[in-house]
Amino acid sequence: MKQPMARVVSHEQIAHGIYELTLFTPIADSAEPGQFVHVKIPGGGAHMLRRPISIARSEESTLTLIYQIKGAGTRLLSHVGAGEFIDVLGPLGNGFSVKNVNRALVVGGGMGAAPLENLLLHHKEVEFDAVLGFRNKRASYRLWYFQHLAKDLTVMTEDGSLGETGFVTQKVEQLLKQNEYDAIYACGPSPMLKALKKTLEPYPIPCYASLEERMGCGIGACLVCNCKIAREDGSWTYKRVCKDGPVFLLREGMLDE
Repeated sequence: MKQPMARVVSHEQIAHGIYELTLFTPIADSAEPGQFVHVKIPGGGAHMLRRPISIARSEESTLTLIYQIKGAGTRLLSHVGAGEFIDVLGPLGNGFSVKNVNRALVVGGGMGAAPLENLLLHHKEVEFDAVLGFRNKRASYRLWYFQHLAKDLTVMTEDGSLGETGFVTQKVEQLLKQNEYDAIYACGPSPMLKALKKTLEPYPIPCYASLEERMGCGIGACLVCNCKIAREDGSWTYKRVCKDGPVFLLREGMLDE
């Protein structure tokens, strides 16, 4: 069954090269934290692939998407105005698990902060601490939502232009020594996740990480987004980020490969 087109409610730039796209669509009513949508680029032509975009907020038939201009496709998307309609497929993938979680730590880097917002919004029964990292103040966005939803928020920037100076793993290590968490939720660039994985080695805490890969179909048929996932016996297998993920246990992700 073909999904109805999504109507653009608002669309604005919220940081340097970063846009907030709010859509009215029934997709929002079934979206779970950690899932994503596959957006067809208006005016992109039949040759242009859809773009996977994480869901930053889903409520009352309204989806909020946060994306960064990285090429021709997202640049075309940035020109879509309020009142227009776009083709959105979703919600897709498997989201974050919060089973038996009372207190948790969320760790976001850059655009990876976006899907974590929806996690905090929909699971207010969990006490969350949040650590968000950005390159600089110009690259930060929607911090007021995390300030409202998290018990404690720490912002890190590489140049010290906002919050504390340094990387998210520095603050994570400090918090792990001071607090006990039932789970950790993370999303961000591969170097951040790789560093986080190493930081967490001494701690028996499950960390659920949302992985980012290039995608083709978005429904698991084309295998473009295959990634290596470790098995318990030490071997490994391929899994599809779009269908089996995008959320995996961080210890399973073979980020070095």
